[in-house]
Amino acid sequence: MSQTITVEGMSCEHCEQTVEDALEGVDGVESVAVDRETEQATVEGDADPQALVSAVDEAGYDASA
Repeated sequence: MSQTITVEGMSCEHCEQTVEDALEGVDGVESVAVDRETEQATVEGDADPQALVSAVDEAGYDASA
């Protein structure tokens, strides 16, 4: 299953990597693609959407499902 969340506050490749790492640490995530220009992260797997948002928030960015 694919889910897309909005991530605000990314300005560079390091930001993208930080968000990707945070999302990959969530149970149920199989793969992640982050794009700072569209402010979106696409997650493959069966992770809880709220867990994804929380992981991004904890990494220092604003997320919404």
